[in-house]
Amino acid sequence: MPIDPDQAARLEERREQLREGGGVDAIRKRHDRGQMTARERIDALFDSGTFQETGLHVRHATRAFGVDERRTLPGDGVVCGTGMVSGRLVCSFSQDFTVMAGTVGRMHARKVCDVMHMAEKTGSPVVAFQDSGGARIQEGVEALAGYGDIFYSNVLLSGVVPQIAVIAGPCAGGAAYSPALMDFIIMTRTNAHMFITGPEVIRAVTGQDTTMDAIGSAAMHAGVSGNVHFIAEDDRHAVELVHRLLSFLPANNSEDPPNIPMDLAVEPDPVMNTLLPDDPAMALDVRTIVRRLVDAGDFLEVHAAFARNLVVGFGRLYGTVVGIIANQPMVLAGALDIDSSDKGARFIRFCNAFNIPVVTLVDVPGFMPGVDQERGGIIRHGAKLLFAYGSATVPKITVILRKAYGGAYLAMCGQAMGADVVYAWPSAEIAVMGAEGAVNLLYRAELAEADDRREKAAELAAEYRSEFASPYHSAALDFVTDIILPEETRWTVGLALRKLAAKRELRPAKKHGNIPL
Repeated sequence: MPIDPDQAARLEERREQLREGGGVDAIRKRHDRGQMTARERIDALFDSGTFQETGLHVRHATRAFGVDERRTLPGDGVVCGTGMVSGRLVCSFSQDFTVMAGTVGRMHARKVCDVMHMAEKTGSPVVAFQDSGGARIQEGVEALAGYGDIFYSNVLLSGVVPQIAVIAGPCAGGAAYSPALMDFIIMTRTNAHMFITGPEVIRAVTGQDTTMDAIGSAAMHAGVSGNVHFIAEDDRHAVELVHRLLSFLPANNSEDPPNIPMDLAVEPDPVMNTLLPDDPAMALDVRTIVRRLVDAGDFLEVHAAFARNLVVGFGRLYGTVVGIIANQPMVLAGALDIDSSDKGARFIRFCNAFNIPVVTLVDVPGFMPGVDQERGGIIRHGAKLLFAYGSATVPKITVILRKAYGGAYLAMCGQAMGADVVYAWPSAEIAVMGAEGAVNLLYRAELAEADDRREKAAELAAEYRSEFASPYHSAALDFVTDIILPEETRWTVGLALRKLAAKRELRPAKKHGNIPL
């Protein structure tokens, strides 16, 4: 039986009404604040004409406080569906603040879980736009159960497909745990905040006065709490960051990342020979080395504002996607501390889950000393970094640039922690501790008898470096694969990556290891 033209018209009219969300006035208010609507975010994410929506006609399940008298809440406050990003399938949901403040009820949560189940079935990344007033109070425990369903789906997808959250509005209370369970969080600098308890609750319970910015802003979460990986200036910039991040990631854990094969021509880079300062104690910005190492200087730094003594991020080496981890001598002399250990460990775990080789650049004087570090648990936090490297089965290539001292040498993936190859620059120093500290312990008597203690200490330190801390000493003991010139680094590491592409590693059978607390 042919479709009645009136039926077609009614369907299209209903679609248009539902797509309007909270209405023209609500949309105008969003635009006045510089925010995109839920649908505009979806349109900006996906390739034109590829988005297919799911659950457009879903009706809310709220039956109390007069909400049941409203015939419908368009889409129940969330836009869900699938589309293509640069030709690759992606699943997404975008909360609609114009519809009952984007609050989460039972049907809202069901729509979100449905699209996440689709991601599991198809092996596709999930992109979530968070913009919600939280749990729908009118639905009580059903709303809480809905959040539980979402959290459970986040956990099931963890390590299976990449999950990216964009905080583009309020994300308060239990709502903050869904993005926290995802792999990466992007947060807009304006119009967005994220917290468990707001300023008023904190004041009422603890008596402390605080502000929204102090506990929930993008700057705070990116630089202090470490919850946020990227800050976006606005919604459109957030979508651009999603596109760039996805360009380095595989669709799921059974695929390789999107490599772009290139010819491995031998091309020395003499500029690399000039980057290290003449004084080994002088700091350098390791990002200058990273950018010369990766293709076209294209390096996407992750967690740039947090634990800045360690640099992590994605790049390509002769077209092969790699995760790069590097000590940053510009901050805390590159020493490892609590936050940098956590930052590095989580990044390594992500790379390992999604088949991304890890390249480590080492210039580390040790773990950060201090009462606060010891009382804060540097032992268990540092152990996370050791655990992450030791459990990773992806190709692991380590390049020792300058200092590699003590336990931090191992924590930055020394050969004993499973590095497949370890290269060292001629400037490298590999030892239990720095030469000056070692000399004070080993030659206490000689220094006490010396006419000029400082001169004698410098002489003994030079001998110690040459005899015991030299990279040639470690190479002679087979702890270093080869000693290379800085100008050879890019080609040498690129060739090693190609050879390690077929790496297979047998491990003891077990359910999983127990990561340090």
